[in-house]
Amino acid sequence: MENFRKDLGLRAHKIQFVQELKPNDHQARRRFVEWAQNEIAVVPDFHRRILFSDQAQFWLNGYVNKQKCRIWSEDNPQVYDKTPLHPEKLTVWCALWAGGVIGPYFFKNDDGQNVTVNGDRYRVMITNFFIPELNNHDVQELWFQQDGTTCHTAHANIDLLKDTFGDRLISRFGPVNWPPRSCDLTPLDNFLWGHVRTLVYMDKPQTLDHLEDIIRRVIADIWTQMLEQIIENWTSGLDYIRASCGGI
Repeated sequence: MENFRKDLGLRAHKIQFVQELKPNDHQARRRFVEWAQNEIAVVPDFHRRILFSDQAQFWLNGYVNKQKCRIWSEDNPQVYDKTPLHPEKLTVWCALWAGGVIGPYFFKNDDGQNVTVNGDRYRVMITNFFIPELNNHDVQELWFQQDGTTCHTAHANIDLLKDTFGDRLISRFGPVNWPPRSCDLTPLDNFLWGHVRTLVYMDKPQTLDHLEDIIRRVIADIWTQMLEQIIENWTSGLDYIRASCGGI
């Protein structure tokens, strides 16, 4: 993937203000990178056993969530940050690893209306969707990663994930700490959300149901070979962060 983009002269342009790292973040990022690289040294396919997870928002009018997208192009696109007055949007969750994608899951209330995520809704998703889906994958000792968003790290949710993964949980307040302000460390932010958006809005969805259908189709069409390459590239990112002393 990286060589392909280089051959075409494409570069990643972030449509966002990068969240500035705080002084202690560099040390936390270095510690995580060193831990991950040590695990890979002992178990060479360790990085292929990590389920990376996150949610993103898709607006019907194509508005781009600044925190969750990169556009690949030769020149930096002039994108204006315009927040819709009355946004129609979906909140979508996925987990991906070298073997595939679990999801998408769309957050909805009991009436089927689209809602944003909170701690209770996240716990319902983990209980009723993620864990049953996880049981369909015949892979031993998968690890689970999530960022430090408050809805993820509520005590009840951390306890639930510890019951499922034991010590194989990478999260704030988890057995392995996920460094704050480190979305650049996950393949969802570096690949999945941008890839999905690139294809979804080509179809110019007119309704939220249409938007949901396209998202499902695009994610279902992602090749396992592509995911495998993305996960391999993740290890190169670890090298870069270590060389930059925990910087971005």
